[in-house]
Amino acid sequence: MAIPATNPRVYDALVALQAAAADGVDAELGELIKIRASQLNGCAYCLHMHVSDATALGMSDSKLHMVAVWREAPNFFTVREQAVLEFTEAVTRLGDRGVPDDVYARAAEHFDTRAMGQLLATVIMINAWNRIAVTSRYPAGADERRA
Repeated sequence: MAIPATNPRVYDALVALQAAAADGVDAELGELIKIRASQLNGCAYCLHMHVSDATALGMSDSKLHMVAVWREAPNFFTVREQAVLEFTEAVTRLGDRGVPDDVYARAAEHFDTRAMGQLLATVIMINAWNRIAVTSRYPAGADERRA
């Protein structure tokens, strides 16, 4: 199943929502969100895409190699980035308990209400894309944006 071909209205709506979610989000933070959620969701397609995008932004290989183990490598990430990664994990792994108050509060120390909404939308969007790519078995290394 290829959503752009089989369901173009849905795809176009998702692309528009993605653009709205990204509005005002720092590009590097956005890529950290997309990389971490894609790791958690086992989405090789999106992981490859967003590591490539992060590299194009100038993010170091050293930092990118540490995203999966950011708690064990805090020296690679600012406190702000750590709060975003923790928030990303909590939203991605929502479970029965939702996002813990302390996780939300740590992120909110660095972002106003609008920015928190944008971060939440960014996490939601990459989770949606991950589910599409994993379910549809999109191959790692391909990139429909460049097709």
